[in-house]
Amino acid sequence: MPTDIYLLRHGQTEFNAQRRLQGHCDSPLTALGREQARAYGRALRGCGKLDDYALVASPLGRAMETASIVAEALGRRPDSVIPEPRIKEAGLGAWEQEHIPDIHSSWPGLEAIPGWYIKGPGAEPLGALRDRLHHWLEDPATPQKVILVSHGVTGVVLRGLLQNLGDDEMWRQDKPQDAFYYFSQNRLHRISC
Repeated sequence: MPTDIYLLRHGQTEFNAQRRLQGHCDSPLTALGREQARAYGRALRGCGKLDDYALVASPLGRAMETASIVAEALGRRPDSVIPEPRIKEAGLGAWEQEHIPDIHSSWPGLEAIPGWYIKGPGAEPLGALRDRLHHWLEDPATPQKVILVSHGVTGVVLRGLLQNLGDDEMWRQDKPQDAFYYFSQNRLHRISC
């Protein structure tokens, strides 16, 4: 299991700006999203020497683009990013690419349900998402020190696993694109940028 992890969410995408769900589908970073990625890189540079940290990202384009920008900010080559399919975003089934307000109007009360994102038809079950993230955490090949670029839902579930949170507490966590988290010695720290 990694001992030290910086957990970043990809920068804002066109779908984020349009309030559309993404899941396994993709949309490109906006200008703001690219600036958020550069801000992550600047903030990471201020965290000390990170040469021994692997830079790992979900293989989805928005995470890989964010990680490439972070790599450049850290003086690394963009192709140094290691794609890891087990940390990609949760599959959101039929709701992928749908406009969030339209989903909420079609399913009254949905937005009050913790983790509503993965309640749609054909969505990846929470247990399956936890299993693949747990598999990554427990894999002996997973680096001990990692800068991880992932996603909103996946990031919440991963932080929940790291902190042994129950479902309600896990879903109350935020999904920032202007901050990231550092997990070390069983403690989680939020770093604004």
